Amino acid sequence: MVTSIATFAAFLAVGLVSSSPIKARTPYAVKETHYPPPQWQRVGPARSNHMINLQIGLKQGQFDELERHLYEVSDPDHHRYGQHLSADEVNDLVKPSDETHNLVHEWLQDNKIEPASLEYSPAKDWIKVTISIEDIETLLDTEYSTYQHEDGEYIVRTPEWSLPLHLHDHIETIQPTNSFFKPRPVAKTMKKINEAAEYQALAPSNYKPPTVGQTAADVCNVSSVTPLCLRTLYGTVDYKVQAAGKNKMALTDYLGESNNRSDTKLFLEQYRPEAASAAYSFDVQVIAGGNNDQGQENATELSAGKDLEGNLDSETMLGIGYPTPLIAYTTGGSPPFTPDEQTPTDTNEPYLVWLQYVLSQKNLPGVVSNSYQDTEQTVPYSYAVSVCKGFAQLGARGVSVLFGSGDNGVGADGTCISNVDNSTTFLAMFPSTCPYVTSVGGTKFINPEVVATDARNGYVSGGGFSRYFPRPSWQDAAVKPYLASLPKNITSFFNATGRAFPDIAAQGYAYITVWNGTTVHLDGTSAATPTASAILALINDALIAAGKPTLGWLNPWLYKKGYKAFTDVTVGSSSGCGTNGFPATTGWDAASGFGTPYFPKIKNLVLGSGGHSKN
Repeated sequence: MVTSIATFAAFLAVGLVSSSPIKARTPYAVKETHYPPPQWQRVGPARSNHMINLQIGLKQGQFDELERHLYEVSDPDHHRYGQHLSADEVNDLVKPSDETHNLVHEWLQDNKIEPASLEYSPAKDWIKVTISIEDIETLLDTEYSTYQHEDGEYIVRTPEWSLPLHLHDHIETIQPTNSFFKPRPVAKTMKKINEAAEYQALAPSNYKPPTVGQTAADVCNVSSVTPLCLRTLYGTVDYKVQAAGKNKMALTDYLGESNNRSDTKLFLEQYRPEAASAAYSFDVQVIAGGNNDQGQENATELSAGKDLEGNLDSETMLGIGYPTPLIAYTTGGSPPFTPDEQTPTDTNEPYLVWLQYVLSQKNLPGVVSNSYQDTEQTVPYSYAVSVCKGFAQLGARGVSVLFGSGDNGVGADGTCISNVDNSTTFLAMFPSTCPYVTSVGGTKFINPEVVATDARNGYVSGGGFSRYFPRPSWQDAAVKPYLASLPKNITSFFNATGRAFPDIAAQGYAYITVWNGTTVHLDGTSAATPTASAILALINDALIAAGKPTLGWLNPWLYKKGYKAFTDVTVGSSSGCGTNGFPATTGWDAASGFGTPYFPKIKNLVLGSGGHSKN
């Protein structure tokens, strides 16, 4: 039944529950409301002819069963440990039911959206369609507006959207609707230091091959961290890669970032000469119009710090993990947007684009480093859960997914405001709050390492507790004693029953990076994450060489056995929000997790008796 425009207007006036503007099979009701964070302000209505690539997330048929498999193959005490699932097995478990597909397709056709215009994910749990704001507003019984971030960026969003009641149990999320997620690359979250002399001419090479018996104290300058320092500190310097043809590691680029090959080559020539050839041979996979510009940055790009993150990631991972092959996934989905633009946009929804691509691949890297995050409250619950389920699918297939824990402690002073009730709150970081990823905090110095901070630029390694995801049972033994030790004056600022992070840590202070032909020094958990990822890639190499499967989803192993091979960090805190935040202490803590990896101990643990079973 097609209603008239007048009837449609009358229905809209009803409020929370109204008849569908197109089909009256069941009334429309609000599916989700998510308020904009304080950094976003509405500036006016969205243009009706603005086009959006809409992503419709359907209810997955047997996610509970997938989760059961994931836990079994990730539990070091289970007889199935290490028996990862194939792409087809994962897709069979998450594909929606026929009923879900039929009902959703019927609804779309009733709204004049034809099947030929639809695109599907490999498991058909996501539907994508390019559609105008005018048509989306009818489809979702909502009104879109243009919002501006305090940094000047514009997006088109709606705080609230609706569905016919009979579809509420069949559609989990639709984006972009009410997600104000703004994933931040190094140009915004990494902290550039030594501002007055930040750009230095690349010095003549003073690299000397490591010698037997050198310690971290011999090779490390804590104000200028190099691959040799990291390899020595974390015990990979003497390891010989054995399975480079069977093992891969990966990094992700978003928001126009790329990995400049000439800069990477300059870096490796100076700090890992035997790896220099890899700068022009690592695999770049461009997804949905991602950027792979290999030219020099122009003045605008230099001012924005374009490719700082990308270069840091590729230089760090090759500097530590070589000759393990590297994949760089460079994903579009966040083009520049102005309020009058009429081209399709997926602004700030890059994880969905990347996940759908990578899950369509039959062969995957063993570990993926991700250096992009934002506060959890910028994303609606449904979006966070859907993205987290995508990471669970990767874990089930044997992929370790790592994210930085954030660079503002528990929240930058003056920003710790809930977008629900304006109360003071610690700001947890997403996707670190997803239990299916491993969150990496930052440290600095050696003997001992301490929680990373930098008073010159406000950098503090992040940590905290999710308000979306409950604490998994595998965290209980480590986290409950820590909670009992915290001062009572901060307990109202966080959710003590939420998933706790970070899980581990690594150096995240004063990294040397070559960018635009010059050297810069960078802080951040966005440096710690590729470091930890490269070390774990070498662990996977040792496992494969021994005829064993890759680590896969790390967390159950980490909290049950793996923590024994990490060096505890007991000094410092993840401060912020005008408080001392979460202190480091003996054992797990919300400032440094279980501490930093030591490769020889991890290798011995996973290759030892009961450490890792064969397929």
